[in-house]
Amino acid sequence: MDYLPLFADLKNRPVLVVGGGEIAARKIELLRRAGARVLVAARELGHELQALLDINAIEWIAPRFEPAQLDGVFLVIAATDDNALNAQVFDAANARHKLVNVVDDQPKCSFIFPSIVDRSPLVVAISSSGTAPVLARLLREKIEALLPANLGQMAEVAGQWRDKVKQRYHSMSERRRFWERAFNGLFASQMSAGNVNEARRTLDRELKNDSDNQGEITLVGAGPGDSGLLTLRGLQVMQLADVVLYDHLVSEEVLELVRRDADRICVGKRAGAHSVSQEETNAMLVELALQGKRVVRLKGGDPFIFGRGGEELQAAKAAGIPFQVVPGITAAAGATAYAGIPLTHRDHAQSVLFVTGHLRSDSAGIDWPTLARARQTLAIYMGTLKAAEIAAGLIEHGRAASTPVAVIGCGTRQDQQVLTGTLDQLEALAVAAPTPALIVIGEVVNLHGQLAWFQHSAQQGARESAVVNLA
Repeated sequence: MDYLPLFADLKNRPVLVVGGGEIAARKIELLRRAGARVLVAARELGHELQALLDINAIEWIAPRFEPAQLDGVFLVIAATDDNALNAQVFDAANARHKLVNVVDDQPKCSFIFPSIVDRSPLVVAISSSGTAPVLARLLREKIEALLPANLGQMAEVAGQWRDKVKQRYHSMSERRRFWERAFNGLFASQMSAGNVNEARRTLDRELKNDSDNQGEITLVGAGPGDSGLLTLRGLQVMQLADVVLYDHLVSEEVLELVRRDADRICVGKRAGAHSVSQEETNAMLVELALQGKRVVRLKGGDPFIFGRGGEELQAAKAAGIPFQVVPGITAAAGATAYAGIPLTHRDHAQSVLFVTGHLRSDSAGIDWPTLARARQTLAIYMGTLKAAEIAAGLIEHGRAASTPVAVIGCGTRQDQQVLTGTLDQLEALAVAAPTPALIVIGEVVNLHGQLAWFQHSAQQGARESAVVNLA
């Protein structure tokens, strides 16, 4: 280990910075966040430091560096483009046994600045010991993405309960087990959801043994298929799950992101072949949560758009189980974006309707005149089996048979296919498209040829031959 990691308390401690330019300003920003009293020795100040001087946020003690300025300071930073001056600062600091950092000159550093993930009071520092700072920065970005933004607030609340926990649990092992349960349980979920008051009440209940290791249910939208479209919050919840109930629309690459030791249960449904009824799924969610488990209900797209998420949460509410929702990118937004089809465009469509294609056999209750209006886009979910009825109904109520349509199969996935044609060809297009598929009807489909970007070259031939065959 080339450097000993330390976290220094700089509140109101004097730190000398030699230099007044942009590099010095970057270091001073960190020092000020840590509460340091910043002293600056520089010939002149850049506009950033001048602004800080104007509000008395720093002290400009001299126009040049003198070794005597090191007396009484806690740390020293040399941030100039003058190598000789930087060396002078380094030698003078070493002679006085002061920790010194010469920016971008690792051999002249007795301490270094790590890459920082700031979730104060929780702070994560990453260092390559000065050998590969870009690598350290990349690692910081990865860790930054994994740690919830309110983790610091969680640590603050936990700190307020430390004395209470010590009074309740006298041994260190008991206290450790309590906090492990808290940071992996309902308290953590409520903090992540921003429900601070309820999280505090949860800690109180658990301290009084009023809580019987209560579980919870989280609905997570998995997006349309591409794992890169999964939200950061969705990934974080999946990594904490004890059990995941998922449907057939969730792609394999998204399922690969589930915590390795979590139980996975498929409760998917397919048209005409319901493997698990909705009532059975609701009961299973409740039963698992009552066992004290963190249950994630992973649903393709967004759980509140044709996903029956509301029904599942009603069951959770009736059973008194805490729940939360993590939205997902719905298929109409994701698949059309990857197909280069804007849902709205001021020259073609001023509105968009999301419609389910699960029509009743008599099509009763469908507002066909509204659906058939011109200058709007229809995004139809689960409509391939009823494509003939959909096309006939729209044409009958005034939508032109020549209206452009697209059927997007496996949208956003590596095997995505986009089949285009006209409304009177919709049934044949739907038969040819792989599932899951989204139907898009409207003039915006004509923009697909200009704006398609995802695997455009690989799919162009297949798409063109599909349209030609229909003709």
